[in-house]
Amino acid sequence: MPAEKTFTRITDHYRRLILSGTLPAGSKLPSNKELAGTWGVAVETVRKALSQLQVEKLIRTSPRGTFVVDETPATASPADRLAAVRNTMRTSMDGETSIVTAAQLVVPPVYVADLFDLDHGDQIVRREYVAGRSSVRTLFAVDWFPAPFAVLVPDLLSTSASKNDGLTARVLEAAKRTISTARDDMHGRAADAREAAALGLAIGAPILAGATRWGDATGVIQYSEWCLPTRLTIGYEYGI
Repeated sequence: MPAEKTFTRITDHYRRLILSGTLPAGSKLPSNKELAGTWGVAVETVRKALSQLQVEKLIRTSPRGTFVVDETPATASPADRLAAVRNTMRTSMDGETSIVTAAQLVVPPVYVADLFDLDHGDQIVRREYVAGRSSVRTLFAVDWFPAPFAVLVPDLLSTSASKNDGLTARVLEAAKRTISTARDDMHGRAADAREAAALGLAIGAPILAGATRWGDATGVIQYSEWCLPTRLTIGYEYGI
């Protein structure tokens, strides 16, 4: 097997173990020599794989060995993604990719219809996707948009991954709207079957679940429900 492919497999393997919590904070990894023997590669290939995990701040090295970091790895917050929409017209972070699993017009649950001030039976755009880095899934989300936006931006109903990033900015431009209000609600809970399958977790695994509303004086522009797997956290900066 080519060294480059094995290096990526080693990186992905340990990233997944760390982000899922299977390797908890402070866990010691086998030595480079032991890993080289396990994977059947040169020690230099192992060093390359682990150096990527160091760049991602998932592990630390010392004279005593290589350990999972004590700090929880951070991921993008809704505030980070809104800043990206404004600054770069994107919602994905560098190195992040997504797979869109659903994009359609549906009759929403009552609580979603109420958020958008819809009448009973009115339809709305529902987009479901999984995001991550390499083969590791770090976000499962469902985004809701008013149905008229699908006329302005038909790609809202496309499951093409290449069209997912930047949709919010395109909606704002086409609808001539500007996000001026934002709210996040978050809580920790156990993953249900759908969330567990999307994130590659066991049913009942702990997750951070959230709901985000972006809007303006006219109403809600985008409502998102999302969840993060174990060992990921988000943080905010705000003025006082």
